[in-house]
Amino acid sequence: MNDMLKSMSVAASGLQAQGTRLRVISENLATRQLDSEVPGGDPYRRKTVTFAAELDKAIGAEEVKVKKVGTDTAPFREIYEPSHPAADANGHVKLPNVNMLIELADMREAQRSYEANLQMIDQSRTACSCAPSICCARQPPIDAEGNGQ
Repeated sequence: MNDMLKSMSVAASGLQAQGTRLRVISENLATRQLDSEVPGGDPYRRKTVTFAAELDKAIGAEEVKVKKVGTDTAPFREIYEPSHPAADANGHVKLPNVNMLIELADMREAQRSYEANLQMIDQSRTACSCAPSICCARQPPIDAEGNGQ
């Protein structure tokens, strides 16, 4: 497989991985205020994405894949609100372990990675479309002094 197509395939795998990451971040942000439905129960737990490099034997290049969508083991935030329906026997309510600032920073990073992969595909496509014209372009004859005529 030609190197340009390999680079496009690797970049496409990056697009797919970052797309998954963006979906998980969106889910985290959408459920960041979702508390437990039962008294003393656990609320929504933040999800995380883990990537891995995998060798694609068909193209002979390593691509990025989503290894796992897991959960963040960070402790839940707790507030004291004895009148809340999800409060435990001591009046504490567990809130999701989603930090909006972290999610927004992760989202920005994923977005930039996505855009970089998209740019790589665009550059490879441009190079592939220009290659025939570069190779086949007629060169002016060169004189004895090495100057083109």
